[in-house]
Parts: sequence; structure tokens; C-alpha cells
Amino acid sequence: MQSYQLEIKQIVDYPRCRIYRQFIQNLMADRSIRTNGGSGLFYYTVLCNYANFRTSYLRIDGIGYTVYPGEWICTVKELSAWFRTCFQYQAVSILDELQKRHLISYLFLDRGKVIKYKIRDWKKQNTVLDYNCPCQKDTGFFFMPAVVATELVSAGRCSEMDILLDLWMSAVYNDSQVQGSEIGPVAYFRNGTGSPLVAYSEMAVRWGISKATTGRVLKKLADMDYISLMSFPGKTGSVIYLRSYLSTMFQISDVLVDKEEVAMSLKIKITLPDEREPQEDSALTEHEVCVSEELSCVSKSDIDTVIRKMAQVLDAQGISCFRCPKSVYKLYPLSDACREEYICHIPKAVSRFGMAVCCGEDKPVYTFELTLSPAENDREGECRA
Repeated sequence: MQSYQLEIKQIVDYPRCRIYRQFIQNLMADRSIRTNGGSGLFYYTVLCNYANFRTSYLRIDGIGYTVYPGEWICTVKELSAWFRTCFQYQAVSILDELQKRHLISYLFLDRGKVIKYKIRDWKKQNTVLDYNCPCQKDTGFFFMPAVVATELVSAGRCSEMDILLDLWMSAVYNDSQVQGSEIGPVAYFRNGTGSPLVAYSEMAVRWGISKATTGRVLKKLADMDYISLMSFPGKTGSVIYLRSYLSTMFQISDVLVDKEEVAMSLKIKITLPDEREPQEDSALTEHEVCVSEELSCVSKSDIDTVIRKMAQVLDAQGISCFRCPKSVYKLYPLSDACREEYICHIPKAVSRFGMAVCCGEDKPVYTFELTLSPAENDREGECRA
């Protein structure tokens, strides 16, 4: 039997986001996340979650109704429970607002007890099936245009649930256009920079809330294991990774995202400690480092620090050689001739060298390529890796 290697990539320019119904049902059941807000993203997503893909028939209080694709029928009481409103008229006012934005249309049936709503442009974004069959509301998925989600987020003050959905719909995984996406599903707001680094002030403006509220909500979502929040010092910004994203979207195992690995991927500077300061214990235990005589651009102490940083990252990924005292690390310069097309775009101050991890003296196990570049306007003892 022929074997294949599967590679999954998510394209950042894709105009629609796939949303699984079970994921929305789980969010609706999570009462610890607040839904009070004026953007309407959560409310619109809930309505899409119940919309039909095909024609079905529904009976409410002994009366039969025909529900066409993109439509659904429910009682006002059910709608209020979905939206978590204290009064039924509040749920109806939410429908009025969504109708003013030309996202839905609705009407009352059975003297105001029943509501029938329709998602506009449903057929354009989602496949409509011709045959009649009941449509389950806790399985399968639907598509939502990214532009609609962006418009709703910018329409008013976002709730905690709106923020979580915005992060989820902004997630990008393994896309060459977005830095750090090869490590795990990262939130990227499609600002054209290709970098997922974002400041709290930018997120506060996007969601219509204060910086303090932004920090509080993100910390709450991180404590609830919905996201992994990684903040870096200075004006570098923060990076947000989505937890349980891969298992939900692709039915594959979720990955462990390490902060040190993210820093290296985004080329965030690494502060080298003072040689007089004792170094903390790391994954790198007793080791032997062999440095080529031609590699004199980086000091021995700095190289040792960089290797320790690499050890922390790769040890978290399951490479146990860095804990073995028999491991030997050999560093050597890389030839520029073999990569002329790539080298011509690299500043002269950049140091590139190879590192071979050997088991004992003669058996290489892993080979890595390291790039060190001085950070702009940095103090002495700082570099980027």
C-alpha cells in the first residue's frame, strides 16, 4: 500500500470561516462567559447555528411549519434563552438591530408567540441541499464571511463571548504569510503585516473597550483554557494562540505552544545574562559544546546561553537529547555559497551557523540551523535569535 504524508495549511486570505455547531453549543452552555455587549457577533452566530441547510418541517404547540434553507422557527422564550436576556423584549430588540444591519429578516407567527427568521445571503455562503430532511443543530458546521464578523465586532462594545469568537474566527494555522502560525493556531487580525504581535491598545480599539478590560478578559479566557496568552516585554506586544482549535477544526491532536519557541519564530530579542550572574537550571544539563575556530563572531558564553534557550524549546517538543549528559553539541559556520539567493538578503551583521547534536562523539542525531542578529538600538548583552 502506498503511503502519504499529510500537511495541513490554512489560507489567511480565505473569505469565510468554518464554524462547528457543537463548538457554538458548548459556548452557549458555558455560563461563565458574559454575553452582554453591543456588537452582536455572538447573537448572529447563534442564529446561524440553528439555520437549516435543507427544507424541514417543525411542529410547535400542535401547529406545523415549513422551514426552508437559511431559516429557523422558535418561540420567543427559546430565543431569550439562547441570547441569555432577562426579558423577552430584549431578545426581540437584538433581532431588530441585526435586521437593521441587513443580516437577517424575521416575522412573528401565532400572535407573537413564535418567531421565524431568515439569514440573508445564506445560499451564497453555505451549500443548500435540495432534499427534505430534519437538520440537526449539534452536528456539522456552517460558514460565516470574515467581513461580516469584522463589521459586527466594530459595530459596538464587544462582550467576552464576542471577543472569544473574534479570536477564534481570526485564527490562522500553518500559513506561510503569518509568522508563528507554523507553531500553532495563532490569532491574526489580517492587518497586512504578517505578524501576530498586537498591543493591548490595538485590541481595545478593535473591541470597543478599555485596555484594562482587554487585559482582564484575555486573562480570564487564558485561565479558562480557551487561549494561550503570551506577552513580551517593552513595546513588542502580545501573541494569542487558540487552545483546542486543531481538535475542533481538523480533528487532530492539539499542539503544545512554548513561549521560547514563539519568541524565536517571531525573532523577538533574547536577553543574554551577565556572565557573573549564576544561570538557572534548564533542560540542558551536563554537556559538551565544541565550537569551530572559524566561528568567532559570537562569544562562547553567549553561544552557551543560546543553546540553553534552544534546549528549553526543543525539550518541550519531546526531544530528550538535551537532558542526556552523553550529548555533544558541535557548532560550525555555514557556507554562503550554498545559499547565495538567500544570503544576499541577510545583513552582514547576521550570524548563521549550524549545530549538530551528537550521541557521544561520532553519531549525529539532529542538525539545526541557527541565526543570530543584533537587535536594533539594543543595550549591550542583547540579541535576537
